[in-house]
Amino acid sequence: MEITLVETLPQAIHEVTAVGVIIKAVIILAVISAIAGFGTYVERKVLAFMQRRLGPMHVGPYGLLQIAADGIKLFTKEDIIPQNANKFIFMVAPIITAATAFIALSAVPVFPDFTIPEFVPLLGGVFVPSIASDINVGVLFVLGMMAAGLYGPLLAGMSQANKWGIIGSARTAIQFLSYEVVTGLSILAPIMLVGSLSFVDFNNAQSGGITSWLIWQQPVAFVLFLIAGFAETNRTPFDLLEHEAEVVSGYATEYSGMRWGMFFIGEYANMITVAIIASIVFLGGYDADCTLGWLFIILKIAFFFFLMLWVRASWPHVRPDQLMWLCWKVLMPIAVVNIVITAIVMMV
Repeated sequence: MEITLVETLPQAIHEVTAVGVIIKAVIILAVISAIAGFGTYVERKVLAFMQRRLGPMHVGPYGLLQIAADGIKLFTKEDIIPQNANKFIFMVAPIITAATAFIALSAVPVFPDFTIPEFVPLLGGVFVPSIASDINVGVLFVLGMMAAGLYGPLLAGMSQANKWGIIGSARTAIQFLSYEVVTGLSILAPIMLVGSLSFVDFNNAQSGGITSWLIWQQPVAFVLFLIAGFAETNRTPFDLLEHEAEVVSGYATEYSGMRWGMFFIGEYANMITVAIIASIVFLGGYDADCTLGWLFIILKIAFFFFLMLWVRASWPHVRPDQLMWLCWKVLMPIAVVNIVITAIVMMV
């Protein structure tokens, strides 16, 4: 009997951990999807305030139920597939965008650790971690999944037999691939200082308070990562993939209904991911043992989200040639110089 207990204990622990991870995954899908929907309302209200308008006001108090109205509209709207489109790729492309965005969130801390109380039927006593998949190369995994997300707009634009879609997909390739280089190089210097690719190690390395935040040691890397983050999430002034004045809606021109909505759920989920990475890597992260620590990181994430809206209301679009010039002739050389200087300082 003792041998049986010893043999089955690791399996029981594995099952409890698996249940906790599944619960965490469901929470991430449900909460982040809801926040992405609410983000559209916040964006419309913030832009309206900055442009001296009211924004959504008619559906519910202060237009709060506009989110539900938009959701119902997307779910019930006819799903049209162009006659000459590659139907399989056309249908799969939005799924790639949304799926990669949520998979990337699996390796970042989202909400604190908690244990489901014992009195809850079936799930009582299950430990739910803050990170669904706590891997030691979390930074690399998240950046890789965000990079894989470029296949969504790329395939969407190429599959729909529409000239605006093809232009949007071409811009997807040049923009996302170019700024992936800047994103990786900008975050490489902080990785050198911490000596790890784990978000937990980044958080622990800045546990000494505000003076230990990496933004003070790597202000250039922070600015570079922020600019590249705007390009990675297709935000103004770098939203060339769907610039209405030039390419109608670019890669999303022929999409309707929930497939169209999945592109924007993925976009807002990526905005949240970039905000989380910036908060953990540069702004001290979170205090796992303190409720206020998680409140503070939520405020940091909200600040970065608001910053993206603020920039949209303040800056005009840039031309594709200006975008490439900024990437390859300005940001990338600065990122390389910053890495070299960081390495020299560490050696000295």
